[in-house]
Amino acid sequence: MANFDDLDPLAQEPNVRVTMVPPGKALPGDADLVLIPGTKSTIKDLAFFRAQGWEIDLQAHLRRGGKVLGVCGGYQMLGQRISDPEGIEGPAGAVKGLGLLDVQTVMVPEKSVTDVDAVHVASGAQVRGYEIHIGTTEGADRARPLFSVLGQPEGAASPSGRVAGTYLHGLFGADAFRAAWLAAQGAGPSGLAYDEAVEEALDALAAHIEAHIDLDALLEIAR
Repeated sequence: MANFDDLDPLAQEPNVRVTMVPPGKALPGDADLVLIPGTKSTIKDLAFFRAQGWEIDLQAHLRRGGKVLGVCGGYQMLGQRISDPEGIEGPAGAVKGLGLLDVQTVMVPEKSVTDVDAVHVASGAQVRGYEIHIGTTEGADRARPLFSVLGQPEGAASPSGRVAGTYLHGLFGADAFRAAWLAAQGAGPSGLAYDEAVEEALDALAAHIEAHIDLDALLEIAR
């Protein structure tokens, strides 16, 4: 798993319980949403995902009416096929994806690393996130994007809207988007101001350190 902090804003929401599922454990049967996070090795981690039996659990989750969101590498896994013709992640070749989105990904040598200002299509909420990935993703389900970036579609959703994917990291840090997205998941209203909460926590930590550590002495030792 990469980019752990994508989940931090969700974990702070009072109406949300975030459960990290460890290897060897089944996906929770009472989950409303399964979120497949980013990874630094999509094809290898897709094989690991299947080895845990999670592909079967995911199908059962959808039959119960659950929803799925893939972020970055998780988005790539949700498609029909992942191709690595140049062997960027390992041996050259292609693997079958989870088949939950009508998209296909091709790994390419150029890595996308960029800050992104996006608009959530469903709510109009502004999102500031970032992309850091290899691979390009195309397919019919991109006609239902999650976001718009400079007027171009970003992400994809299934016809039912219950399966979606995006390349955007940091998306849940945007309060307006997170509130709209959680409301659509049936999680109730959000009153969390995430950035303010982070600043307050950092200020409290700084005050605690200043009260209990002789910073002048520490700086003198460091010199």
